[in-house]
Amino acid sequence: MQQYKIIFSGSVGAGKSTAIKVISDIEVVATEARASDHIQKMKESTTVAMDYGRINLDAETTVHLYGTPGQERFSFMWEILAQGALGLVLLIDCSATAIKTDINRYLAAFKDFIKENAVVIGLTRSDLSTGIDWEMIYDTLAENDISAPVFEVDARNKTDINMLVEALVLSIDPTIDSTINPVVT
Repeated sequence: MQQYKIIFSGSVGAGKSTAIKVISDIEVVATEARASDHIQKMKESTTVAMDYGRINLDAETTVHLYGTPGQERFSFMWEILAQGALGLVLLIDCSATAIKTDINRYLAAFKDFIKENAVVIGLTRSDLSTGIDWEMIYDTLAENDISAPVFEVDARNKTDINMLVEALVLSIDPTIDSTINPVVT
């Protein structure tokens, strides 16, 4: 049986916990706590250690999903959760004012990991922004010497998150059947 571990990381409020909940085949294990700092202006609770979910690609392939906290004060968990992972789904909140800063922060934090593993980037909350500056996004990736697929996604949308995970899994192993939890309408 093939077992993969991927991590979801990115800015606070980008939808990491939501994305894992929307695609997990099991009830997600979450470590949410009431936000007690400036984050409480954005949302009531926040991840303080990790989120864990799991999906089955087929009878022989399981993907373990780990979500990191977004706040830098919990960044020690980023390295812990990245151990043994084969890929990174990086979610960036496009409604934030410092998108480039956020991208640079997470690319720097996961620089060594990205050198050895696959990464895919999901731009979330674009419905709350004035539009995505795609040129700035790709220039920022180039400045960091990163080549990665970038998608505009809604973290609440199963099809969007499946697309991110499929792109990542295919980057890791292009020979596997990457069909994830077909959406039934």
